[in-house]
Order: sequence, then structure tokens, then C-alpha cells
Amino acid sequence: MKVLVVGAAGRTGRPTVARAVEDGHEVTAFVHHRPDNGLPGVRLVVGDVLDADAVDAAIDGQDAVIDTVGAAVPWRRTTLETDAVGVVIAAMDRHGVRRLIVTSSVGVGESIASVAPVLRVFLPTFLRGAMRDKDTMEAAVRASALDWVITRPALLKNGTATGRLRAIPAGSSARAGSITRNDLADFLVTQLTQDDHLRTEVTVANG
Repeated sequence: MKVLVVGAAGRTGRPTVARAVEDGHEVTAFVHHRPDNGLPGVRLVVGDVLDADAVDAAIDGQDAVIDTVGAAVPWRRTTLETDAVGVVIAAMDRHGVRRLIVTSSVGVGESIASVAPVLRVFLPTFLRGAMRDKDTMEAAVRASALDWVITRPALLKNGTATGRLRAIPAGSSARAGSITRNDLADFLVTQLTQDDHLRTEVTVANG
């Protein structure tokens, strides 16, 4: 499958690219700045995700898009994720690309029920800017006619993939503690070819 990973040089984007390449996908990595260490095995595109022409050219010919764009300063008010996904959706519509996998966060929408009580104050305060942006980004994805999956990872941490992953459906109050970025990457890539969570919001955490 031909896959575009947006935000490919980020802490979630890098392992997502690596996993997609490992699984045999033909990957195009869209990055804002050329990474120092490179991204082996991919076609690298350097550009601004808010540049409609650059995104349009990158999406042309793809089969699917994984969006891992995230704000660098989570407490600062921003519309980066919302604006970026709007550009991506418009380009996908123009080129007939159907499958969109996006990363959001546990705590957005009804998934707040999966957050431990001690963290329910932390998310709307320290992450207040990012959480508002993710909420409106999700709304834009749901309003699209695409085949989308909204992935809400638990608190992200570094480390190798554990292979232990729980997918918690929207509306569930099951607790979501944390997840490694490598396990999240595994989940994102599997959604390229699986329909279990199609057009749903799903929280993912290590089991």
C-alpha cells in the first residue's frame, strides 16, 4: 500500500514510518524540516502541512494517510492539528484517497472517562491548548466522508514495543494508563488494512 505519513519526523511519526516500512508499505514521509538522521527506506517530502499545494502533491497517488501532527507546546492555544487535517482532507477528497488514520489523545470527548481521576485536572490545564485543538480536529475528521479512524493514545512514553495493546471503544470507562510510542505506531499501521475500528474513535493503551 502507498502510505503518506504526515508529521513523519516527530516522536510518533518516526516509529510509525519505521513500522510501515517493516510491513512492506511504500511510504512517503512528509516533514517540516529535513531530519538530521534521515528516514531510511522512504520517499522524503519537506514542506509545510498548511501549504495546500505541497500537501496536494504529496497525497497524489497515495492509498492512505496517517496523520501524526502534534503541537510542540501543549499548553499554548493553537489550531495546528485542526488546520492541518483540513488541508489533508481536502487533498484526499481531490485525489480520491479514502483511508485516514489520525492521532488524538485520551481525554478528548467521552474518553475522559478512561483517564484516572488524578489526571483529569492535568489534561485540561497543562495540555489545555492541545486538547482544544484535538477536539476540533476530531470534529473535522468525523464530518468528512472518508474512511477514518481516530486514535486516542493513552499517556505516551518511550520504549520498545511491548506487543500488549488494549483498544478501548468510545464510551467505555476502562482505565487507560500509558502506551509506548512504538506500540502506538504498530496500532496506527495495522489500521491501514483492518476495518475493526473504521469510522470510530478508539483509545489505545498498553495492557
